[in-house]
Amino acid sequence: MKIYDVFDPEFRDYGKVIENLDVDDLVGRMETIPFRGEGVSYEPSIAELEGCAVFHDLENRVYGGMPIQIGMCWGHNTKLNCLEYHRDSEINIGTSEFVLLLAKEGEIVNGKLDTAMVKAFRVPAALAVEVFATSLHYAPCGTGRDAGFRVAIVLPKGTNTELPAFEPRSSEDRLMTARNKWLLAHKDSAEAAGGAAVVLEGDNIDIADFI
Repeated sequence: MKIYDVFDPEFRDYGKVIENLDVDDLVGRMETIPFRGEGVSYEPSIAELEGCAVFHDLENRVYGGMPIQIGMCWGHNTKLNCLEYHRDSEINIGTSEFVLLLAKEGEIVNGKLDTAMVKAFRVPAALAVEVFATSLHYAPCGTGRDAGFRVAIVLPKGTNTELPAFEPRSSEDRLMTARNKWLLAHKDSAEAAGGAAVVLEGDNIDIADFI
């Protein structure tokens, strides 16, 4: 699998680099949060990160004044497992280099997505990247077999919290697993074993041999 760079033209359909943000304080705070074993951890809102200097720039300049939250995804991962989308862009900032596995919402055909459509993008450390609302994404990947990652996840406030109560009326409704989160699982993932809708067809991509 080819791994592109976020500065390559191929990334333009999936997201963009956010310039003129000072993320040093945020990165420093993220580095103090320890790993929790060998898996992947995620917290949608972490007060220590939301107290960083760049919070107001993210809220006002990047999200246009909308309330936001800063959480973190961290741990060890090289696999696709799932894809998800929100009704808005997501900002990612890593303490070290990491890889995003991305596809496009428009590539979902008859309720399924072929994982052959997924592309990989390498993101340098301490660089803010926007992942467009129409870009399917999930947990970042480390860039070495044993390399962990810490990636700040910036989203509108309330995203990825408790699932709202409503009566599902469509196939898309059945993909919702949390607030503002629609999840597409691969059959081999833990999420599928936990009841998430199996929407991804093809290989459960593992980039371990490409990093």
